[in-house]
Amino acid sequence: MKNSAINKVGSHLLRSEIPFTKPFIAGNEAKYVAQVIASGSIGSDGRFTGSCAQFLKERFGIHEVFMTPSCTAALEMAAMLLNLKDGDEVLMPSFTFTSTANAVVLRGAKPVFVDIRPDTLNIDERLVESGITSRTKAIFAVHYAGVGCEMDRLMAIAAKHNLLVVEDAAQAVNGYYRGRALGSIGHLGAYSFHGTKDYTCGEGGALCVNSPELAAQAEIIRDKGTNRCKFFRGEVDKYSWVDAGSSYVPSEIACAFLLAQLEMMDTIKARRAQLAQRYRALLNPFEQMGLLSLPQAPAECDASHHMYYVLLPDQETRDRLIVHFRERRIRALFHYVPLHCSPMGARLGYREGAFPRTEQLSGRLLRLPFYPDLSAEEQQRVVRGIESFFRVVRTRKVFTGSRLVESA
Repeated sequence: MKNSAINKVGSHLLRSEIPFTKPFIAGNEAKYVAQVIASGSIGSDGRFTGSCAQFLKERFGIHEVFMTPSCTAALEMAAMLLNLKDGDEVLMPSFTFTSTANAVVLRGAKPVFVDIRPDTLNIDERLVESGITSRTKAIFAVHYAGVGCEMDRLMAIAAKHNLLVVEDAAQAVNGYYRGRALGSIGHLGAYSFHGTKDYTCGEGGALCVNSPELAAQAEIIRDKGTNRCKFFRGEVDKYSWVDAGSSYVPSEIACAFLLAQLEMMDTIKARRAQLAQRYRALLNPFEQMGLLSLPQAPAECDASHHMYYVLLPDQETRDRLIVHFRERRIRALFHYVPLHCSPMGARLGYREGAFPRTEQLSGRLLRLPFYPDLSAEEQQRVVRGIESFFRVVRTRKVFTGSRLVESA
């Protein structure tokens, strides 16, 4: 083998992998964590936990914020505050993470799935009322990819039928709908600070309480069903078990790490917005040719830019592109398997085919590498991977609109 050929092979093997995501380090994380360690108080509800809650409360105009160990914990708290019981129903999209439905199921209630919109992949507000029964207690609005649901319509439906609205804003921290922060509009909201999220502490979350009458109960539920917080504030001379609850308090170390991230919120979002704009510009020619579709956000939404995805013509094409990327050391992933198509969904009485738009769109969706440190060259490499894939495909097939057909 000639040296040039050897070098070419070696260069290909040594080319670094482009990961799907990686956390952004703002700069003060180690400093703040060190301060917690030096203080000797690493448990919960210390200075940094309070600072994170206050930051979110003031920044987003939320009545009360309770930091939690995860968004899952925040959703479980929300379900407890809804006072769900056996036989109750909660409307939500099937296209969401298991935590959304688990929070409801753990209370003995049933998730009632609603199909999604073709543009935002959020719950289709036009279909919500048809799912309401005498047993319906709430609507869970999941802001997919950080693009807001049609919250005005959902809140109006909720008011008409005496329901509560919980925003699953796991992907939507620092996203807005008509100028209002996502998580601040529904009666309750839940944020995620998981390692894959825009602002992270590895594992973390927050419960947003926008209905003042729910705040006192949320505080009790969060702290194992006790009134310990009142004791620490000097409002009672001892604390005791006063209601059902659990341990939904995060570590002070996690919140110290998170505060450093929150302080860089504007910088992080601006960088993610820049990456999204570059992807759109680079991929627009492919959309114009009908090879794929790019994500959409209604004019009233200011997205958080949590992810960047494309919709391929069909699932077979999507799956083959994933393999094509893998061969080029690029990590791109599909997303949720619709909950109604899962084994648990079957136990709840659902079957494949029940929500065709959800099934079709989830099968076509591919998430591209997306994180603040992603370079322009790496983005171009991702796009070149898409270009080379379609070049190979077009030698055997042609595209008609958004559908692949065999070449004559």
